[in-house]
This record gives sequence, C-alpha cells and structure tokens, in this order.
Amino acid sequence: MTMLGDALIAALGTDARFEPGQCPSSVICCTVSREKFAEAARAMKKSYALLAAEWAVDESAFGRGFSVYACYRWGREYLIVRSGLPADDPQFPSITKRYLPAYRFERQMHSLMGVVPAGHPDLRPWIKFEDWPRDVYPLRKSFDPSKPMQRIKGEYQWSRAEGEGVYEIPVGPVHAGIIEPGHFRFQAVGEMVINLEERLGYVHKGIEKRFEALSWKDGARLAGRVSGDTTVAHGIAYCIALESMTGCSVPLRAHWIRALLLERERIANHLGDIGAICNDAAFAFMLYQLSRLRELLLRTNHRLFGHRLTMDRVIPGGVSVDIDVSGRAEIQAELAEISRDFEKLVTVYDESSSLEDRVRDTGVLKPEKARELCVVGIVARASGMNLDCRIFNPFPPYDEYDRLELDVPVKVTGDVHARAWVRVEEVRESIRIIRYILENMPEGPISTECGLPSPEATGFSAVEGWRGEIIYWLQAGPKGEINRCMVRDPSSVNWLGLEQAIPGNIVPDFPLCNKSFNQSYSGHDL
Repeated sequence: MTMLGDALIAALGTDARFEPGQCPSSVICCTVSREKFAEAARAMKKSYALLAAEWAVDESAFGRGFSVYACYRWGREYLIVRSGLPADDPQFPSITKRYLPAYRFERQMHSLMGVVPAGHPDLRPWIKFEDWPRDVYPLRKSFDPSKPMQRIKGEYQWSRAEGEGVYEIPVGPVHAGIIEPGHFRFQAVGEMVINLEERLGYVHKGIEKRFEALSWKDGARLAGRVSGDTTVAHGIAYCIALESMTGCSVPLRAHWIRALLLERERIANHLGDIGAICNDAAFAFMLYQLSRLRELLLRTNHRLFGHRLTMDRVIPGGVSVDIDVSGRAEIQAELAEISRDFEKLVTVYDESSSLEDRVRDTGVLKPEKARELCVVGIVARASGMNLDCRIFNPFPPYDEYDRLELDVPVKVTGDVHARAWVRVEEVRESIRIIRYILENMPEGPISTECGLPSPEATGFSAVEGWRGEIIYWLQAGPKGEINRCMVRDPSSVNWLGLEQAIPGNIVPDFPLCNKSFNQSYSGHDL
C-alpha cells in the first residue's frame, strides 16, 4: 500500500474499498460512499496531498447512475477516490472547504454533468453559459449533440467590490492580437487592482463529449487538438492512458522519440513566451529575436517530421515518424545556433534595468498560496514547488535518473521574473536533454499494435507538458467503446493562480502578469 492509501485506510477503515482494474496498477482507485467523499478529502489534506483533478461520469451505460472522482497526488503517488451517485439524486458533499481547485472543478461538473456538490459556495454556471437551458447537461449520455439547443435569456452575475473610488474595467472577451477569447473583470481604485474575476468558456468545443463518438485511434488525433501549442504532450498523455488499458508495450525507441518531440515543443513555447513577456514590458527587441529562434526550430520540425508543431506524430503504440543520422546532425547544428544566440539574449534580458523594474515583484504568487491552489508546471516551480512528472512519473528516457540527471529549476519569489527565469533554465535543460537523446537513441521499431481495451477498463496518465502536468483518465464502455475521456490541462488549476496574483498590482501590469502565466483557453474550456 502507498502512503496515501494507508492514510485513507486510517481515516475510513473498511468504508474504503480498493478496486482492482485501474490502469496502470501503480495508480490506486478507492471507492467510498458519497457521505464519505469529503472525509476522504480531509484525510488527503492531512497527508499534504494535492488535488490533481475532480470529475464526474455518467455510468448509465453500465446500469448505474453517476460517479464522482477525485484524484490526489503526493510525490510519485496518485490516488483516485470514487463515489457512486443515484441517477435520481446525483448529490455529493463538496470538497471546496478542503481544496480550493474544487471550486472550479465542481462548478464545471454541475454545469456539464448535472451532479450537485452540496455545500458549494458558488454554483454559477462554469463553461456552460447562462443562455443555455438550465436543465441541459452536455456530458450526460441523454444529451444529443446533433440537435441545436434552445437559447434562453440569462445574465452572468459578476462578483463586485464596492466602496468609495472603486470602479470596474472589463477586458475581453475579444483581445488584441491572436490570443483566444476570455473575459477579465477588474475592480480597481486608481491604478491599483483590488479584485480580478475571470470568465472563461468562450472556446468550449465539446471536446470531452466528442471523444465518446470516436474510435480509440481517432481519439489520439482529437487529444492532439485539445490545445494546439501542446499537441505532443496531450497526444502522449492520451496514448499512455490507452496503452495502460490494453497492456501495450511501446517500443523503447518510440518512447525516446516522444521525449525528443516533447522537449522540442517545450523549447518552442518557452522561446515564444520569454519574448512575449519582454514585449509586454515594451522590450520588443527580445520578442523579435526569440521569435526568430522559435521559427528556426519550427522549420526544422517541418523538414524532419512533416509538421511545424509535430501534430499527429504521437500515435497509440508509438510514433509515426523516425529520425536518421542526417536528421540528428541537423538538430545538433540547429541547437548549437539556438543555444549560442539564446545565451546572448539572456544576457540582454538580465542586464536590462528597465525590464527588471517591470518583472521583479510583479504578479507575485506566494509559495503558500501556490500550494493551496495546487498549481502545476511553470507556475508551481516559480513559487517554490518542485513538481515535474518527468521526475515523479517518468517514461523512458526520463527514468534513467543516473544518466540523464534531470535538473528541475525551482524559484521562490513567485513573480513575473521567476516565471520567466524558470523558462530560461528549462530551455537550457531541454537543449541538454535533446542532445542526450540524439547521442543515446536506442535502435528498434517505432510503433507496435496497441489493441483495444476491455469493457469497463480505466486508464490514467500524467505527463509533463510545457505548461505543466497534463492528466487523462479514460473509461471503456460495456462494448469496449470510449465511455468517458476526462482531460485536465494545467490551465484548469493555473488560471486560479492568475486571479490570486493580480490584486495589489497596477492595471498596466496585467498583460505582463497574464503573459507570464500564459495559460491555455482552449485546454481549459474543452
């Protein structure tokens, strides 16, 4: 038994039933009554576990009602707690008093699945908009996505701050540039922000519902489109969850090529983000130069792998592309050029006093608040949390600790500079990892037959994308089809961190703070 499993037994005793069949076997699934769902959360909180995800499932295809799930994480351990709910009374105790991320998870579950978190402080619709019929729940099996919904007249009730000199600033949902839509509502006094509330969901595409109509193979293609800038990481996460359900043994070379593509995706996005952070501080030179380096990498991707973002190159059972000797040499030459110019630009960043004035002590997310919000990835590591699935939940070659010696940068100031500098150090580390991969790539096949999962099988995966931990949970239906695909992008928790980092800053610093988080609208809205 694991530490979290032992803690659950100590708290609930025989009321906790550990269920076999969750894949991989290292992930424990425990069933408790719905009355004990919040008690399980309390036990996990006492064990210092983080809430990784919370979701609901319509299990009517199995002759049951609904189920609610919560996934907790501590170090290398993941533990899933499940509670069944009757179809005629899908109510369960909210865990928001124990875990702040449940605030948004449960609003979304209530809006899209119709389960009711009793005791939740705020059940305004989330993702589902206020002009949708109230009794329509898109993730239920009874919902027909082919039929248009009736539109009703609704109005979203924003949180408001009141007092002398307080005024509101609406930003979005349509923004300048090419970013996706999201609404930010500020209350401010003078230039000082005292409250920020986000309104997302404008790019809700019904992705989780769409999975249910696809084959397992086509599901991998959809996973690669959850968030286009993270296509490799989402593709790997989906495939690992599916492969765990089928017992598929992915060839070692395929794992290494996946890691190669994953690190190239990390470098490309970090280069773009560092430049964009500088640009929002009126330092356009850095944006242009880092965009040039990013373009070099994307063009190499296209030449060697047939796609600038390497979309659809990760498939169930392995990868669809290989790399030869000449390709390795081209990447080595490309990395030498990028590394040389990148270090010059880092020096420019580091020696710019005006830039430092904008990024230091701006948009601070303190370590204690970061842990309370269970943030992940760049945001977590900039606020003192040493979290990285490449270390705690690795696939080859990340599991070669003694040879690869992965170095995870962690800062404690939690400001814009810390989030930018984590990216700087991760670019350096990813370049080193890619060189290691190219020099030590094993020979062999790049794919194998994945097969199909058994009815009612469930699969889980956690993969470190460039933004942070991505989680997939898959459930096969009674005929072996996709019954549920739960996707938890890093943005699902990190958007909360942005809200908490903004109060106390001046209004002109919001774009700078927002870019330093740079969360995905698409990955969140699903």
